[in-house]
Amino acid sequence: MPDPLPTHAGPFALGTFSSGTDAFPGLVTGARVRDLSDQVPSVRALFDDWDTRLPRLHELAASADGTWHELAGLRVLAPVEPGQILQSGANYRKHVVDLVAAEKESVHGATPEEARADAEKMMDERIRSGVPYVFLGSPRAMCGPYDDIVLPELGEQHDWELELALVIGKSGRNVPAEEAMSHVAAYTICNDLTTRDRLYRPDLKAIGTDWFTAKNADTFLPTGPFLVPADFVGDPNDLRITLRHNGVVRQDESTKDMIFDIPRLIAYVSTTTTLRPGDLLLTGSPAGNGAHWGVFLKAGDVVEAEITGLGHQRNTVRSQA
Repeated sequence: MPDPLPTHAGPFALGTFSSGTDAFPGLVTGARVRDLSDQVPSVRALFDDWDTRLPRLHELAASADGTWHELAGLRVLAPVEPGQILQSGANYRKHVVDLVAAEKESVHGATPEEARADAEKMMDERIRSGVPYVFLGSPRAMCGPYDDIVLPELGEQHDWELELALVIGKSGRNVPAEEAMSHVAAYTICNDLTTRDRLYRPDLKAIGTDWFTAKNADTFLPTGPFLVPADFVGDPNDLRITLRHNGVVRQDESTKDMIFDIPRLIAYVSTTTTLRPGDLLLTGSPAGNGAHWGVFLKAGDVVEAEITGLGHQRNTVRSQA
């Protein structure tokens, strides 16, 4: 466990922990964790009846009853096992403008000023009339917030993508944007890693991107440390996202820069899939990925990440044994 202990907004947070071989759902208050096994079998089960569970969690946080542990003595696991993971791509304006402008310069010969002006015009139009880009991720890519990131044998351009993620607390299909926030139970941190040089299949160019291979290696989705109830987080469109690679700040942006905000993301994905309690929705990553800096992950690197009020992650990178 890193020092100091991770902090969170509000009087408590939720997570999954281990004091040995068995994992248990826990309620975190400061430096202590109450075992919730006497209440639910898993953290995900809390969201099946979130509106009823939340007041009870307030009561438990204020009570000395139950089994309590010192957080420093526990292993912090990924906080929830989601039903599905929905991932939003190309959802930060500055990030996408940088990518489009770079292509216009290198491929089309535009000047830097022309390229950026054209890219910004494209993004403004996308905000007005476009729709999000969303794909599915594998829950088996998840690992804990302090676990090692294990680089797969294939590929060399292993990249970081820090993201704000939300947990669904109420089922819904075709959810109107104006009602979407009532479906959000909690928030957490996800680092959605990507192997850039495995993203496109040279043998199947017509099919396009290979998200499964590029993004779903084991340990490629460090998640947590906690789930912080939405009531404690404040405005999710005004949170700071910061990632450091070997101590160097690489990503540092506000969620205000999202192209499609959380209500629009929820409304969009729910036109295709029924959202269920415990589903995880990642909202995209801001500018500052390794591809931007020309720096990629290698064994021995340390990645540190934080989002306002949600705690922090610290992952060491290693090669497969």
